[in-house]
Amino acid sequence: MGNTQQIFGQNNMKKNIVYIIADQLRYDFININGNEYIDTPNLNMMASEGYNFTNAYTAVSSCISARAAIHTGLSQESHKRVGYEDGVKWDYENMLAEVFSQNCYHTQCVGKMHVYPTRSLCGFNNIILHDGYLHHSRKAGGAYGENFEQTDDYLYWLKNEFGMEADLIDSGISCNSWDARAFSLPEYAHPTNWVTSQAIDFLRRRDPEKPFFLNISYVAPHSPLTPPSYYYDKYKDKEVLPTIHSDWDFFKDNNYDINAIYGDLGQEKIKNARRAYSGLVEQIDHQVGRFLIKLGEYGLLEDTIIVFGSDHGDMIGDHNFLRKSVPYQGSIHIPLIVYDPGKNLGENETSNLDEIIELRDIMPSLLDFCDLEISDTVEGKSIKDLINGAKESQRDYLQGEHAYGDLSNHYILDKDYKYIWYSQSGREQIFDMKNDPKELNNLMEDSTNDDLIKDYRNKLIKELKNRPEGYVKDGKLVVGCEIKDTLG
Repeated sequence: MGNTQQIFGQNNMKKNIVYIIADQLRYDFININGNEYIDTPNLNMMASEGYNFTNAYTAVSSCISARAAIHTGLSQESHKRVGYEDGVKWDYENMLAEVFSQNCYHTQCVGKMHVYPTRSLCGFNNIILHDGYLHHSRKAGGAYGENFEQTDDYLYWLKNEFGMEADLIDSGISCNSWDARAFSLPEYAHPTNWVTSQAIDFLRRRDPEKPFFLNISYVAPHSPLTPPSYYYDKYKDKEVLPTIHSDWDFFKDNNYDINAIYGDLGQEKIKNARRAYSGLVEQIDHQVGRFLIKLGEYGLLEDTIIVFGSDHGDMIGDHNFLRKSVPYQGSIHIPLIVYDPGKNLGENETSNLDEIIELRDIMPSLLDFCDLEISDTVEGKSIKDLINGAKESQRDYLQGEHAYGDLSNHYILDKDYKYIWYSQSGREQIFDMKNDPKELNNLMEDSTNDDLIKDYRNKLIKELKNRPEGYVKDGKLVVGCEIKDTLG
């Protein structure tokens, strides 16, 4: 069997990959990314000693579409998910975990998948599932095999631990609510801790003669905003990152809907939401630290590349928007950190890299980190060369969108500007991202920007001209096209 180091370490085997993803974590709720109000010591360490991609985005800012990009390496036009729709089968060839498995990696996902069928392996050797509260699986009249009691391993554990009455809704806080309270059970039973415990147990159970790909997928800081008491108490009276407001804010009326997507809830309610959200983020940070400690105890740190990121953000009151799906920074700008303790990827002269990265780049990057072949069907681009100091731009610009009813939107983003078009109303916005990163001043109102606006509008026209919705006719954008969450 060889010596202990050969068994527990990797030596000459391909490097291990741990991809940690949080759900609904926005870029600026990590301390090192400019948030002085929150403590994230482990993520700070990973970003400062590794590589912090400061311009990472999701093209479609909700869970299913974002995860489709991660697992396929495809743009939204190719993976066909341009909004949020449950119950649509995942029928893709060449998925991320599948490629690792085919190359003799031991593959495991722990936590959220948000695919259909719910227990689809998507190429993993095994999954230990906690998707959170999914409306699709909570419908009492739904198919038995898709029922939450059949599909969610955390809930199965919770009921064994605390009795059959235990459930995900015991706090009374909705899965899309801005309301907040402390988690009612012991901290070890919180989903964030449970997912970490299961990931640590994988280190014990893994095949020691194979490299591994482990996907740790947290539901937090997605609501319900119920951090354990330690984190809730720490932040309950603390100042938080202030909300952003501008004269252009679309919705300024009060809104008392507990699942609101926009409206003025009042500053105290928004502060409470941001405090609980901050507590959930720090809890994730500590649990990432817990996992790294165990990785070190197994002698695997220097043989493992750890990537931390998110699927999309959360507006939490910015411009009176809540949740996600709109094209503003709180919703689309996400963290992406590559931590490489063994310096397997080489060294860049800086830890902060500002090329525009999109979730479709995750798959080719992780494969490239391990010198695995990347299929020609993959549309994303590996970030490995950027880490090695390449100066070539990742992309000229990013086109993103979201089917969202009356708020359905498209955007074009580069390092200089963001252009937004709302397809149902025709409303347009353009922001100077270098000088106005909070998106306060809509440059559409200034006629001196006509050439600039035309340039970015034409970029969007180019991207949408062949779309089945009919967004473009005679070289112009068409307002009011029928919107679907998935493309035919």
